[in-house]
Amino acid sequence: MTEQTERPLAEPRPLGEPRPLGQVRSWPRSFADRLTAPLPGVRAMARLAREGRLRPGSEALREVPLLPVEPGPLPAADAGALAVTWAGHASWVVRVGGLTVLTDPVWSRRILGTPPRVTPVGVPWETLPRIDAVVISHNHYDHLDAPTLKRLPRDTPLLLPAGLAGWARRRRFTRVTDLDWWEAVELPGPAGPVRFDFVPAHHWSKRTLTDTCRSLWGGWVLTAPDGRRVYFAGDTGYGFWFERIGERYPDIDVALLPIGAYDPRWMLSPVHTDPEEAVRACGDLGARVLAPMHWATFLLSAEPPLEPLRRVRAAWAATGRPREDLWDLPVGASRVLAEYDRSVTGLM
Repeated sequence: MTEQTERPLAEPRPLGEPRPLGQVRSWPRSFADRLTAPLPGVRAMARLAREGRLRPGSEALREVPLLPVEPGPLPAADAGALAVTWAGHASWVVRVGGLTVLTDPVWSRRILGTPPRVTPVGVPWETLPRIDAVVISHNHYDHLDAPTLKRLPRDTPLLLPAGLAGWARRRRFTRVTDLDWWEAVELPGPAGPVRFDFVPAHHWSKRTLTDTCRSLWGGWVLTAPDGRRVYFAGDTGYGFWFERIGERYPDIDVALLPIGAYDPRWMLSPVHTDPEEAVRACGDLGARVLAPMHWATFLLSAEPPLEPLRRVRAAWAATGRPREDLWDLPVGASRVLAEYDRSVTGLM
């Protein structure tokens, strides 16, 4: 396991007042000073190609038909419930504080530079309710999917990392807000405002040959009026930010954490957690529930398709934590965390 060295950058401040929605802001030309590990260079890419570790081998690909897919209807969730439905990869339908929120929505069959998805989208687009907000973690194509966003009404609130508002406004979205780490906005809900805080991650950004680290990357903490919290990590490696986020946002109910796209570790450790690191991150956060994501959808690296599930279950069992607090959902399944109750939909 590779540990990143902590640096004095973007220090958290006490939770401040939410920022205005839709504010047009100026940002630095680069956020490279926020990196917590060097980016891979030409030699690293040459080694990756030489080792042939770009995708699972033919033997491992026999696991693809066994990937868990159990699409079902979205559960009923009132304003006092917290519900999550895994559409695949890092795409969730989150019901919090009476709002319906999409995270990194990718409903496309394929993304640039990647083979087609190996499991169907867990939630048909036409079955979605009205979307109250979309949160984006960073601009990589498997997290910021322009064809999917084009399906949304242009007045859908988009909450973005710093430096991405212009991208969205050029596509005629009218309610666009981009934030720095530790900043927040609020959206009105039926029981009161829901708070959206943008938080750090161990990752990077790039969408073209000339925009490396020109926009920020991170995760989101969504807080309902009654204090219920869900943390969406986006894409991240393991490191000190998890503990810092947990200290700043105590009592996280559900942590949506990536467990796939981690092999080979010499290449991907700084930017993608493996299953054991995701379990450790859940502990660092102080989160009650771990809901794994970022696997079983696009084959982005060399591990066998089912390995992330096997390893996260073993790592969770080793902690002694309650089995029911590992929400290892099939694609398309849901769970609802009601007040004082945990009701289950789509159990494996």
